Parts: sequence; structure tokens; C-alpha cells
Amino acid sequence: MELQEAILKRRSVRKFTEDVVTDEELRQIFEVVRWSPSWANTQVWEFIVVRDKALIEKVTGAYAEKNPATKCSLTASALIVACAKTGLSGCYGGEEVTAIHNWYMFDLGMAVQTLCLKAHELGLGTVVVGLMDHEACKKILAVGEGHKVVAVIPIGRPAVPPREGPSRKSVSEIVYLNTFDKAMF
Repeated sequence: MELQEAILKRRSVRKFTEDVVTDEELRQIFEVVRWSPSWANTQVWEFIVVRDKALIEKVTGAYAEKNPATKCSLTASALIVACAKTGLSGCYGGEEVTAIHNWYMFDLGMAVQTLCLKAHELGLGTVVVGLMDHEACKKILAVGEGHKVVAVIPIGRPAVPPREGPSRKSVSEIVYLNTFDKAMF
């Protein structure tokens, strides 16, 4: 699968079959994820693969009440909990030096995108979940100090074929030349 095809055809998946995502498939995904770029190569991402059904129920219990990903999370082959080490990305000597704090979110975002694209290439489905009580999830999974739980990614084999994606803004609406008031294209 070509990169452009993967980007254009990958969709959030919220219905999974009962088929298991193998450890080998997960290893392939994380082998690629580890090559994601990060601030000063800090590689602040860390992931917890949750397969235990009782623990999946507890993590899903930390979701907001009407989170549309609740049902698919309970039927997913696994949940991948995306965590980030804090105090490294965007920091020098533990002090944040960027005007935009929490630069780890940018680094982790790139790693999560890599994860979702590789999963898609393998014929797997994912959806990124962020509407939740992050601190409750952190406690459930015994995530240590100096780390944040950022997102949960249910993963499984899609139960339905992918739909067409929603429309997107045109390039002329998102790319400017020299100043914000002049469209480049």
C-alpha cells in the first residue's frame, strides 16, 4: 500500500470482528512507531497494550458518559493506551522552553498517526479516543509519575468495509504564501 493511499483511505473504525490482533501484528506496528520523529529525539511516547477483558472494561469505564467509542472499545481485540513522558519534549533541563507548552502532545500525535497508518496497512482498524478521565485511566493502569495518559486506541479487525471519508477543505483554504491573508494555491 502506498503512503498516499493509506492516508486517503484510513478511517476511524468503531466496529470490530471477534478476530484477534496478533502479538506479531502489534510488534510490526510498534517497530514502525518507534521511528516517529520527536523533539531532540526524546522519544517520549510509551504504550500500554491492554488485552485483559476486565481491565478493558475498567479503562472504558473512564470514558466520558456518552463517548461514541465505548462500545467498540469493549469489543476491540486490544486497547492501546498512548502515554507520554513529561518534562523532556520541548524542554531543556526539565524546563519548558517552547511558547506552546506540552510539546509531548505534538510528538505523541505523530507517533499515534504512524500507529494508525501502519495498522491500516495491516488491514486493522483503529480509532483515537480522548474523551475520558485521563487521571482515572492513569490510576487504573498504574502509570507512574512524570507520565501522562493521552489517548486510548481500540484496535481490531474492521467488521464493516470502510466508508468514503467526509469532505475536506481545499488546499487554497489551508495554505498561505508569506502572510496569512494570501492563499498560495
